[in-house]
Amino acid sequence: MDSLSDFFRPGLSPDALPALNRLSAAWPYLAVFVTLFRGGDEEVLMRLLVLRELGSRAEAPYWTPQDIAQRFAYLNDTKLNTILGRLREGELLVYDSDGGHYALSDTARVALSALATLIDFAGDDVELGYLASQVAAGQAVGQVSDEALQHLLARLNELHAEFADALESQSEFRIRAAQHRLESVWRWVAKSTDVVRGLTCDERLSLTTLGQAQAIALAQSRMLALAGTFERRLAQLAAQRVHLGSSGLTSTDIADWLRHQGLARLAGLADGVIAANVEPAFLTTPELADVAEYELLGRERAREHDHALPAAASAETADAVEAERLLEAEALYDTLAALQLVPAGGVPIADAVLADSYNETAYRLSLLSLLGDPESRSDRGVIAALAKLPLALKGGDAVLALDHPEVASLSDAQLTVIPTSRDSTS
Repeated sequence: MDSLSDFFRPGLSPDALPALNRLSAAWPYLAVFVTLFRGGDEEVLMRLLVLRELGSRAEAPYWTPQDIAQRFAYLNDTKLNTILGRLREGELLVYDSDGGHYALSDTARVALSALATLIDFAGDDVELGYLASQVAAGQAVGQVSDEALQHLLARLNELHAEFADALESQSEFRIRAAQHRLESVWRWVAKSTDVVRGLTCDERLSLTTLGQAQAIALAQSRMLALAGTFERRLAQLAAQRVHLGSSGLTSTDIADWLRHQGLARLAGLADGVIAANVEPAFLTTPELADVAEYELLGRERAREHDHALPAAASAETADAVEAERLLEAEALYDTLAALQLVPAGGVPIADAVLADSYNETAYRLSLLSLLGDPESRSDRGVIAALAKLPLALKGGDAVLALDHPEVASLSDAQLTVIPTSRDSTS
């Protein structure tokens, strides 16, 4: 352990890493596995065989040298002595000189217990059961491991991703394989559900552990919801099968048979049958470009889109902008109201809308569309007042160049006063 500093960058102390400290604290138990699994595969397997045999006699846990020799009479004496010596050096097997017998150490019993659970769950599609058993064991003794919960949650997410990929592939064979896999782990998911239900009812759990338990429950519900999806997708694919005459065979049967043939057999079947290379004419450039654009750009944009609500500062800024716009509208109204006194002939719109900045000029110009608008007359405030002004726009076919720091050009439209009935009579 003194050489751990060689694995770290200069200036970093191994004691500053919490994950390493936890492993160091458990090293007496981890050293047992180092002793068991160091060496070749054959040595490890025989070492485990001897240790499990020594630990299997619960009614008489002590072994004399004669008992060991009789129990392992089928092993080579030299090899057996080497194995026993290795177990003694690793402190898995302890010799009592007073009693003249051997016994397994405490750490060896812990290692055998862990190995027994692992060996019992060895096989296909039972890794979820092993992970659930670890969580259930911790719950039973009141010491739930956060790492065990994390591993169970990770495995559930991996299975859901595998099932979702099978559905997206539109392959009947992959979907059937995924459905079979889901059925094989179904009982373990049910066991895990019972365990998680018990965890969520335990008031002694920390918020972190409770959050992980809830995430496991959500992952299980998402995965089990795919069961009905498998059936619907398979029904859709079955409706698309092509029946080959009255032979009873379908295109799925042919595809399944071809999948189980070797490359040499397939090459022999295709020899002399295909005269030219198959060209997928149904894949045209526009369709390929459209799909590629979504995969390369659209999907990334969706991931980077920010769905967070605006902060309080944003709302205050919006209110400030709205108040500024209201002041600009009132200033424009005062300017236009003064233009009513101008004799007929029109006034360039630049006299009314041109301001110090481009933004203010553009906003004033957009407000001129409210002049004479019947719908805006029913509003309140300065908008209704602008709509009621007896002014109209005239001209605007040409563009005038301006000597302005931000506005380069402006329409040559003019504002004219709409004569009232009183003015017409006079």
